[in-house]
Order: sequence, then C-alpha cells, then structure tokens
Amino acid sequence: MDSHSTLTLPSASTLSSTAFSFLNDNLSNNQCLGHATGIATHLENHCCDLDQSLIALNRSLESKLTAYSSFSDRVNGLSDQVNVRLTDLASVVRSRSSVPDGGGRAEQILGEELPALAKEVARVDAVRAYAETALKLDSLVGDIEDAVSSTMNRNTRKYPSTQNSDDMQLIAIRTLKQTEDILGSVTRARPKWARLVAAVDHRMDRALAILRPHAIADHRALLASMGWPPPLSTLTSNFDTRASHEVLNPLFTMQGDLKHQYCENFLALCSLQELQRQRKSRQLEGHNLEVALHQPLWAIEELVNPIYVAAQRHFSKWIDKPEFIFALVYKITRDYVDSLDELLQPLVDEAMLVGYSCREEWISAMVTALLTYLAKEIFPVYVGQLDEESVTGTKSEARISWLNLVDLMISFDKRIKSLVAQSGVLLSLQEDSNLQKISSLSVFCDRPDWLDLWAELELADTIDKLKHDIDDERNWKMKVQGPALLFGPEDYKSPAVSSAFLHRLSLVVDRCRSLPAISSRSRYLRLAGAPIIQKFLDCLLLRCQEAEGLTALQDHDALIKVANSVNAAQYFESVLKEWCEDVFFVEMGSSQDDQLGTSLSGDTATVGLLEGSGTGILDDEIKNLEKFRMEWVEKMSVVVLRGFDVCCRDYVKNRRQWQEKSEEGWTVSKTLVGALDFLQEKMSIIEESLNRMDFVGLWRSLAAGVDRLLFIGILMSNAKFSNGGVEKLGSDLQVLFGVFGAWCLRPEGFFPKVSEGLKLLMMGEEQLQSRAVGGEKWMKNNGIRHLSVTEVEKIVRNRVFLC
Repeated sequence: MDSHSTLTLPSASTLSSTAFSFLNDNLSNNQCLGHATGIATHLENHCCDLDQSLIALNRSLESKLTAYSSFSDRVNGLSDQVNVRLTDLASVVRSRSSVPDGGGRAEQILGEELPALAKEVARVDAVRAYAETALKLDSLVGDIEDAVSSTMNRNTRKYPSTQNSDDMQLIAIRTLKQTEDILGSVTRARPKWARLVAAVDHRMDRALAILRPHAIADHRALLASMGWPPPLSTLTSNFDTRASHEVLNPLFTMQGDLKHQYCENFLALCSLQELQRQRKSRQLEGHNLEVALHQPLWAIEELVNPIYVAAQRHFSKWIDKPEFIFALVYKITRDYVDSLDELLQPLVDEAMLVGYSCREEWISAMVTALLTYLAKEIFPVYVGQLDEESVTGTKSEARISWLNLVDLMISFDKRIKSLVAQSGVLLSLQEDSNLQKISSLSVFCDRPDWLDLWAELELADTIDKLKHDIDDERNWKMKVQGPALLFGPEDYKSPAVSSAFLHRLSLVVDRCRSLPAISSRSRYLRLAGAPIIQKFLDCLLLRCQEAEGLTALQDHDALIKVANSVNAAQYFESVLKEWCEDVFFVEMGSSQDDQLGTSLSGDTATVGLLEGSGTGILDDEIKNLEKFRMEWVEKMSVVVLRGFDVCCRDYVKNRRQWQEKSEEGWTVSKTLVGALDFLQEKMSIIEESLNRMDFVGLWRSLAAGVDRLLFIGILMSNAKFSNGGVEKLGSDLQVLFGVFGAWCLRPEGFFPKVSEGLKLLMMGEEQLQSRAVGGEKWMKNNGIRHLSVTEVEKIVRNRVFLC
C-alpha cells in the first residue's frame, strides 16, 4: 500500500475530553467497528454543512462591508456638500456685510439660517456616528458569534485541535470585553441609543449563555481528569490528627499540558465573571449594586460542589451526630485553604477580578455548602421532632438536640473566623453581608421563623435553669460579693439572685453576638433576652406584693424584703445601662427591626416588645426597672410617714401647748419623742437594708412629707404662738432636723415650709408689721421663698406678742 494513502492517528494528548467521550460512546467494542464507516460519513457530511455555513457567513459579511462602504460614501458626500454650503454662506455673509443695505440680510443669516444649518450638520454627524458605532458593534458581535460557534463545534471535526479551540474561547472573551467597553461608553455619552444597546445586549446574552456553560463543562472535565475531588475516606477516619501539610492536593500534582489547560480555563472563567460584573454594573447603574454585583467565585464553586456531593454520603449517616458534620467541613476547609490560596490567587489577580480573595471565597463556599445541607436536611428533621413533641405533649430530646446543634454552629463559626483571621483579611468581614458568608448561623437570617423558634427554646431553657435560683430563699438574702460589682464604687446591696439572672442573661447575649446580622441579633435579643428581664421584674414585684399584703410593710422583715427587691432592681438596671453603652448594643438599638414588627403584629402577647420610643435595645426594660424602684421606694416612704403621723397625732392636735412655756429638763416635747423614735428606728432599718442611691431618694421624700405634715398640722391650724411656744417649736424642729442630719449637712433645707414658718414666728413685731409695706419684696428680702402671701399672713396673725 502507498505510504501516502496511509492515515496516521493523532496523538492521544491532542484529543479533547469531549472527543474521548465521543469515541468511547460510538467505538466502545469490536462490534461497533462495523459502524465506523457510517460514522465517518456522517461526520464528513456534517463538516460539509459547516463549511457551507461558513461560506454563507463570509458572503453575508462581504455584503455588509459593501453596504457599509456605500453608506460611508454617501455620508462623506453629504459632509462635502455641507462644507461647500458653509463656504458659500461665508462668502455671501462677507459680501452682504460690505454693502450698506446688506446688514439686515446678514443678521437674518446669522440669526436664523446659520443655527438651522448647524443643527442639520449635528444631525448628520450623529447619524454618521450612529452608523459607524452600529456597524462596528455588529462586526464585533459577529466575531463573538463566530468564535463561540467555532468553540462549540470543535468536537464535530475529524481532527479537533484543543489548542485552537481554547484560543477561540479566549478570542471570544476578549471580543466580549471590547464590545462591553464600547457599550459602556455609548451608555454614558449617548443615552438615547438605548435600543442599539439593548439589541447588542440581547446578542451578547445569547453568546454568554453558550460560552459560560461550555467553559464550566470544560472546567469540570479537567477537574475530573486530575482526580478532584480528593478522597474523603481518609479525612473522615481522623478529624484532628491529620495535619494540613499531609493532605495531598490534586491541584498541586498537575503537570504539563493538563496544568496549562486548567490555568487557561480558570482564567477564562474568571474573565467571564469579571465581564459579567461589568455588564451588571452598567445595566444596574443607579440602583443598589452591592447585592447584585458580588457573586461567589465561579471557579471556586466548581471546586466545592463535587466535594459537597461526595460529603453528603457521610453527612446522611450523621443526622443524629452533627458534630461529625461540622468537624469534617472544618477539616476540609482548613486543609486546602492555604494551598488553594497559593495556587489560584495569582490567576484571579491576572484576570483582574477585583475584590476577590481565593482564601475567603473557598471558606465562604464551604460554609455555604454546609448551610445548604443544614437547611435542607438537618433543621427540617429537628423542627419535625419539636412539632411532634408539641402535639403529643411527651417530653423528648428535641429541645436538647436543637440547642446542642446551635452550640456546635457557634463553635464552628468561631473556628472559621479564626481561620479567616490568619489571612489578614478580617477587616473586610466586619459588615453584615460579609459576616454572613462565613457563618453557619446565617441559616437563621434566611429563616426568621427558625430564629424565633431558637429564641423560644433558649428562653424556656434559661427560665428552667433559673427556677432553682428563684426558689432558693438564700439567694434573696445573700448579697452579691465584691468582685461582681464592676460598675462603680456604689454598694448596691443586691441579693445574689440578681447575679444569677444577669449570668443567664449574659449567656443569651453571648449567643446573640454570634449571629452575623444586626437585625437578627436585635430580633433574638428582644425575643429571648427581654423576657428574662421581665421575668426578673415579675419575681421582684411578686415578693414586694406578698410583703405588702401580709403586713402592709409595717413589719421590719417586710421592709427588708422590699428593700432587697429594690436593691436587686437597682443593680440590674445599672448593669443593663453599662451594657447598653457598648457598641454592640448601640448597633442593635439603632437597627429598625421591621421583620419583628411584621411577624408579631397579630400576637397580642408580644405587642409590648415592640412599644417604646427609645433608641436603646433595652430601653423599655430599663425604664420598667426604674419605674419599679421609684414606686416601691415611694411606698416605703409613705409607710414611714404614715407611722410617724400616727405617732405624733397628739402632738399635732395639742394647740394650747404653743402658748405655754417649755417643760423644764426637756429639749423636746414629750408627745413628739415616740414619733421621733419611730422615725429613727424605721430609717435605721431602711438605711441598713437599702442601697445608698435609693435611700437618698427615700429620706428626701420622707422629709418633704414630714414638712407638709407639720406645716399643715401645726402652722396652718390657727394655733396661737407665744414666745414660749415659738421657742418650744424651735427646739422640737431642731431635734427633728438632727434625725435627718446624719444624711446631710443642712437638714433644715429639706423642710422649707416649717423652717420658713419658724423663721416668721421668730421675727420681732416691728419687723413683721413692715411686711404690709414691702409685700412680696419684703418676703424675698427676708428669705421667705417657699410660702405664699396667704400662708405668711395666716402665720403672722397667729403670732402673739405679750405686752
């Protein structure tokens, strides 16, 4: 046989994966060889058809170029005519302007004809620019379609060339970028050409719809040929002992043409994604671009997807042991993150894909895969178990399993954040959108109903754990120790139960910190944290009401019980205020949780959670604690005042005593001694039991009440005051002031009415008579500021001066 008639088979390395697949499908065994001739004939016919199509495309291109040349000639002819007319117009203007009667004609030409001619010139120039741009875009889009067609049909040729097909793919991408640059400039400079841009976009979309799936298919074939994904059996055998450097990465074992092809394909995918980002940026200009533009890195997703598919076989065995799922995902993420970053980041930079880190994208893609499995397989099972428990009323492990799963998610997120921090890109992950990409708790951001369920379970678990602390009476008597008082030198004298509630609340807050979105944190804290504070307040209120109902707060133990409750509220309020100064709470307070208002709008039991005009997340709870304190401090003050009133009733009703001399040997009236003893005894107990801040408010309120009581009962009672009575009243008030002198330097300042009334009584007759001339000015000059003119007149009328 002639050597020239012998056909040599191409080298296997020159055949693409698609060609191998085609040969395997059609020539898999000896029986298929009999059909080889028919297959060859079919391929030759198909090639002939493609050649005919190419000839037709060349003829179409030739006709378009001819039409473009003819149109360009016509436009140039029009431009020449315009130039000739402008030259003639200039000469006419010059000639008319030299003639005396030609001034009016020149003005007509300059004012009317010349602007119309300029407008016509601009219209012709715009038509020319439009025609040139349209033809240029048509040519570029034609080149794109030819390159895409060549890339797609390379496997149907008799002797395909992988190198040439890859070159055609790169040509198509470069032409796409060139076309996009022109469209961007047209959009900015010629917004009225929107129909031209839309037509080109439509043809580019069709090309990209073919090119991207084809590039991804080639990428997947290359990954499969290099042995990706790596076997997971060795990873699942031991989650902790195998070090990252011991894991063999198939991407590092690539050699020769395979490595070159993978890098070229990776670059093509990155270039396509950057092109898509530019197009979206142009098309969505003026809208919120952050959400629309940033997509996961396609090439990294193609690495993660096969790992996720392979890992699901293991995950399905661990539904009841989710800790294994988190361990496996973390190990895979950790073992490959450094090598992928080292190998692929230079390619991403070469593709000029702005704002992408291979390390961050790999971690994000792995976490997203875990999120997908949790949302589809794990959480629905756990929710079903909880629903079954609520229907049957039987106690199950569903609640424990759910909370355990959340603990695993929080622990996993902390390890992932540590992994991200090793790259030095932690600052780029401070925003909610970035934090959600690397947090497994993002599942609650997408499913607010699951977040509400978690908060409900967390709240129930916390309340259950607090029941023992609430029921233990020792926790209501034993005080919070010194190291717990981190918020100032003030001694709150708070019972230990408040510390137990704060500890449980801080655990809820810590779990809230792990949520990646501020709105989710705010929602969770309102649903799980705020009710704990309300439960604490309810316990305090119940104890105070019990004490009031049993003894009307007349018993010492009852006063101590109420004082302890007030101390607990004061301490709790102080801690919450300290917390709310932290940025974490400030962010949640400024966040408007619209989702919570929408989902709970029909729930009357939780409407109270949404009320309040404060900007702090816990403002309502702090105000409730403050209101509770003020109410019960006032009640204790009223109880003491009523007891004092009962004890000094005889003293107040005895009007004749103010016209008598003081009893010898007594510095205070006998009938007032019992009242002062009662006052001192009660205040001593309250001072010892109540915190300093609230005690100050209590004794000041009590002083104001005693001041009103004595002023109305004595000075306004029409009793007559002689010199001896004035002296006696002064001695009694000095002793009374001495009781309050233990808590201030000038106690008389807190008894303004009786102090000024005594001052009036101690004035001389002439001084009092001068008041009629001075009036209010006289009162002011004599330091009478808290009494009215009527009250002054009544006191003065009751002053008796003996001749």
